[in-house]
Amino acid sequence: MTIALLCSGQGHQGPGMFDLVGHGPDVAPLFSHASRWFGSDPRDWVRSASDEQLRENAIAQVLCTLHTLAAFAHLAPILGRRCCVAGYSVGEVAAWHVAGRIGALDALDLTVARASAMNAASTGQEGMLFVRGVNRRALDALCAGRDAAVAIINPGDAYVLAGTADALSAIALDARQAGAARIVPVPVRVASHTSRLAAAVPVFRRALDGVSVSAGMAGRRLVSGIDGAIVLDKRGGLDRLARQIAEPVDWSACLQACDEAGASAFLELGPGRALSQMAADAYPLIPSRSIADFRSWEGVHAWIARVMQN
Repeated sequence: MTIALLCSGQGHQGPGMFDLVGHGPDVAPLFSHASRWFGSDPRDWVRSASDEQLRENAIAQVLCTLHTLAAFAHLAPILGRRCCVAGYSVGEVAAWHVAGRIGALDALDLTVARASAMNAASTGQEGMLFVRGVNRRALDALCAGRDAAVAIINPGDAYVLAGTADALSAIALDARQAGAARIVPVPVRVASHTSRLAAAVPVFRRALDGVSVSAGMAGRRLVSGIDGAIVLDKRGGLDRLARQIAEPVDWSACLQACDEAGASAFLELGPGRALSQMAADAYPLIPSRSIADFRSWEGVHAWIARVMQN
């Protein structure tokens, strides 16, 4: 049985995000390490933080990476060696840990380095916009001549665009006239995965050279976010991880890679349910859940045990 572990990006951080994953001795070092960026324990910090604070780019990236790492710390003892791992946006940093390539604390440090590089490269009022129901060619045409581009390719003619706030506002109006089924602002304030952040790529690439990277665990496949390719070469994989900041994420290809690797279940490590829902919609015959669906680890373990028997 091969389980596909999906590592979430930012957007679903909130006051109760650590209620399930934030307890136990295995996760204590993670929260202790992360507290240096919050001035207090992140489990306490999120409960009193404002929406504005929770959406700040660096804070959001660290919180979501921390959630994924904590969830995996709970799951690691019961997971078999055979799995594939894919990360959505910043989730790809955590995916490198889940796949056994880097340490958990290194993943947190790299997340901070990534966010800092992105913030430094970001200029002006930027953001992201979700659009469903308009094909890629039409979206590219709407972006042409404007400071915006396709940033994430999701299954089923669903895309995330990124660029300046003015450009995205204009594109939203045109996309609605073009028959878009859904248009929703994404609570991210940088133009992630577009050339506007090109200056951040070499900065983050140097940070990646500063951590110890292993070959990973046998049977654990790591999927590259920009093309869905299985990471086989360390240097090439790190190059793609850095380039992802300024190039589109092909999440549709990532899910396809998991399916082709023989995934018999998808499990999103959270926070949120967006990735597991996309997997369920794209591959309805494959069981798909998120950690966020469960109230206890007993429930998570029971579900994993059931799908492993099929």
